[in-house]
Amino acid sequence: MDRIKHAFASKTNLLNTYFTAGYPSLHDTIPLAKALVDAGADILEIGMPFSDPLADGPVIQGSSSVALANGMNLPVLFEQLKGLRAAVPETPVLLMGYLNPVMQFGVEEFCRQAAEVGVDGLILPDLPLAEYEEFYQETFKKYGLKAVFLITPQTSEERIRHLDRLSEAFLYLVSGPGTTGGTTLPDAVAQQQYFERIAALKLRNPRLIGFGIGDKAGFERACEHAEGAIIGSALIRALEDATDAPAEAARFVRGIKPA
Repeated sequence: MDRIKHAFASKTNLLNTYFTAGYPSLHDTIPLAKALVDAGADILEIGMPFSDPLADGPVIQGSSSVALANGMNLPVLFEQLKGLRAAVPETPVLLMGYLNPVMQFGVEEFCRQAAEVGVDGLILPDLPLAEYEEFYQETFKKYGLKAVFLITPQTSEERIRHLDRLSEAFLYLVSGPGTTGGTTLPDAVAQQQYFERIAALKLRNPRLIGFGIGDKAGFERACEHAEGAIIGSALIRALEDATDAPAEAARFVRGIKPA
């Protein structure tokens, strides 16, 4: 079953929650995944911690630093994810991270192990599109992994249509300039024009909006322009001082999207 397509076909206003593997504690990955889904998250985006996360703001950078100090790395993550599908059988799960650790691990071996534990797709913001098409696309397809591409307000129509043709999952609409978790609100008029421009293209893939969405109101605004939204930094902040991270994650989700 294509879990990503099924989620978009069967639900509206999808909530995609991002959390960093190994944060706040090394062994929180699977308990957090289960707690988020049980509370109502529709898609899970599990961050692979990296020392130089270029697209991420200070909150997610900080969580990556903690996770790395806790001992998280790709071999540990894949060992933990052997319990993924027992915890969340039907929920789409994406791994989000950066190209360097994947290349160090070995792209084919990374894809093989990701598929083996039940991962559905990958978000690698620094993977050049030309390199994806020339070197990695066939490997992703071989293991049934869907590539998710980012679109920004500066992305040209030609490139957007190209990404739409390549995608077999959804398109990740970056809500405005800057990194994840930004506190500076984008210009409301410009943002509205951006979302309307994307809608007018009549793309074949569904869209999720991310970057800068951190509460129920922001989630609901995003859902007016796309099939759902991605929330990461706000969830990470909620987990910072939690004595029971899974319980806090569930509380957070219920505050965004009540069951």
